[in-house]
Amino acid sequence: MAKTKKLINDANNIITEMLDGVIGAHGDILRRLDSNPRSIVAVDGPRDGKVGILIGGGSGHEPAFLGYVGKGLADAAAVGNVFASPAPDPIIEATKAIDGGAGVVYLYGNYAGDVMNFDMAAEMCAMEDITVRTVLVTDDVASAPADKWKERRGVAGDFFVFKVAGAAADQMLDLDAVVAVAEKANRATYTMGVALGPCSLPHTLKPNFEIGEDEMEIGMGIHGEPGVARGKLQSADAVTDSLVDGILAEAKAGAGDEVALLVNGLGSTSLMELYVVHRRVKQRLDEAGIKIHRSFVGNYVTSLEMAGMSVTLMKLDADLKKHLDHPCRCAMFQVA
Repeated sequence: MAKTKKLINDANNIITEMLDGVIGAHGDILRRLDSNPRSIVAVDGPRDGKVGILIGGGSGHEPAFLGYVGKGLADAAAVGNVFASPAPDPIIEATKAIDGGAGVVYLYGNYAGDVMNFDMAAEMCAMEDITVRTVLVTDDVASAPADKWKERRGVAGDFFVFKVAGAAADQMLDLDAVVAVAEKANRATYTMGVALGPCSLPHTLKPNFEIGEDEMEIGMGIHGEPGVARGKLQSADAVTDSLVDGILAEAKAGAGDEVALLVNGLGSTSLMELYVVHRRVKQRLDEAGIKIHRSFVGNYVTSLEMAGMSVTLMKLDADLKKHLDHPCRCAMFQVA
């Protein structure tokens, strides 16, 4: 198996060097805690009386997670190694840094390692009288059946849940209200994706799964977890229809409904292709009488250089719409 090529120095230092670059580029928005270099905190965001929003997960998904730290969105992110959960220590230090006395909400994708380490951190913070609540993102409809939605993975829908919860906290809602908004956003968010080619980890420089030159896999996870169907590569419209069919069946969206739409690249898929996909999603939603309130197209939750994309719909009500539109300023994303 041929090795891949990456612009790296020492693979063992890649996270440190990435964070050096991020802080150097966005020091007006982000700072790194002296107590733990994997704890990235918003310069302008945490404040007394405000519910703190802490997100995080493995590296390799940029701009998730640290790209969504800033005024009006997340107050901090705990950074893990490539495709690996952050350890409890950076989670704990970030929690302390953003605690304004109103409690802290942990938001992250539903993966066993993340659940274990964030739960451990929450227990440690409780011993220091910091109230922590957790909302897991479970938007990947391909990863478990509808009656087992709590077992589903969190994928690109992370972005919508983070955005809505961050806005609710920025508007000074209390802890119960922020948790309720985050949970509502999660239950209203549905994602399906397709992988066309693998990524490679910096330490191995080898593809993390094998797929034929003329094949695609529907439902593959953002770490290369198995999908629901592998077959011959189809046209953009046919692939998009497969994803939209699965999402609409789950979302039970129809005429008169309003949604937010994310067409997300997994790392190496061009914007040209993503806009071709968006075109087809919009055609399908127009035909169904579903209005798109806001569209997002680009790399929002990636998988290093994986080829492929995902489609996410968040079914909106007035409350979710208000929080989605709330201004924020982060290093890699903003709403004016």
